Amino acid sequence: MSNSSPSVSRERSSRIREVVQSQSLQHGARLVAAPLRFVGFWAAVALPFLYLPLLLGGLEGGETFVFGLLLALNALALVVGHGHRQ
Repeated sequence: MSNSSPSVSRERSSRIREVVQSQSLQHGARLVAAPLRFVGFWAAVALPFLYLPLLLGGLEGGETFVFGLLLALNALALVVGHGHRQ
């Protein structure tokens, strides 16, 4: 026979539920993170090729904004894709 009180078993089952939910969230985060890292890595590789036409044609007017935006996107892609295949 068990000497544990009902409140102890409720606390234990509550703790088990918390652990299972936490592990599920971690697993879900890993499933989402891998494709994001993949896309970030390859975006960081490909985006510099878009600089070439802008730089060769000269930056005029709104092209300066587009170039800055491409630089910012490339920096973001580098950060996101940094852990790909590690």
